[in-house]
Amino acid sequence: MAILRIYTDGGCSGNQSDENFGGWGAILEYGEHRKELHGGEVNTTNNRMELTAVIEAFKALKGPGYTIEVFSDSSYVMNCFREKWYESWEKNGWKNAARKSVENQELWKELLALVRQHKVQFFRVKGHVNLNSKSTDFDKLYSKFVEWNGARFSFEDFKYITAMNNRADELANMGINEVR
Repeated sequence: MAILRIYTDGGCSGNQSDENFGGWGAILEYGEHRKELHGGEVNTTNNRMELTAVIEAFKALKGPGYTIEVFSDSSYVMNCFREKWYESWEKNGWKNAARKSVENQELWKELLALVRQHKVQFFRVKGHVNLNSKSTDFDKLYSKFVEWNGARFSFEDFKYITAMNNRADELANMGINEVR
């Protein structure tokens, strides 16, 4: 069975200010098929946009049962799934380690319901890598990528995944510009 790959990014211009503009972008790849999605919101946060990107990608699927690889530069999203924060949150009535309500709880609940319909792995990517700069240290970046994700991906895979993350960032910026 083919693996569906999802690349996501979210951003917020003026994050933490009274008036800001957020955007999210997602790319879905399944075999030779590719779909790009983006959107934006006013008065949001970067973390909400990161979550929204993944949620909207999953909502675009035709049904349950996919084998999915999600790539994101959001440590907020990646750490939750890779370190299974959500298990403690659910067990503790959606309270975090500080005994405070988990932020963005409604988005996390929606995302968990969507993720649980599939077989999903999460992979962390370094964001905002200039692939065209002669000063970019690709060997160092690839080593970090392998440290985060294991040696499963080749150097060429890493470069492609990074390019897709950059495209998801462009889509998120399109979402910002559309609501600005």
